[in-house]
Amino acid sequence: MAENVSPRVNAARLAQYIGRTVRLTGKVLRSQGDVAIIQAPDGGEVSVKLTRDTHLTVPFVEIIGTVVDAATIKMLAHIDIDSELDLEIANDTVELWHDPRFAKMVQS
Repeated sequence: MAENVSPRVNAARLAQYIGRTVRLTGKVLRSQGDVAIIQAPDGGEVSVKLTRDTHLTVPFVEIIGTVVDAATIKMLAHIDIDSELDLEIANDTVELWHDPRFAKMVQS
């Protein structure tokens, strides 16, 4: 099962996962061509290389993708989140994911 784990991340944690598949939930700040800028739940900005013919049309998304570098994700898929999203709660979820007390449940 460990090979199917995709950790939840914020901008500050991206560098820990270079080359790995992660999940980033955030607010779409702008999208042009094949790149979108997403406000991560910790307030940082992450560049997302979009898949072909992807158009982000909702204010909030969850990006599933491979971390290219400390500020970039190459998107594999995305999930639209139409309603308002509390980024503070989303960031709390990221931090709980990385809390050592829960390592056996969520981490590879």
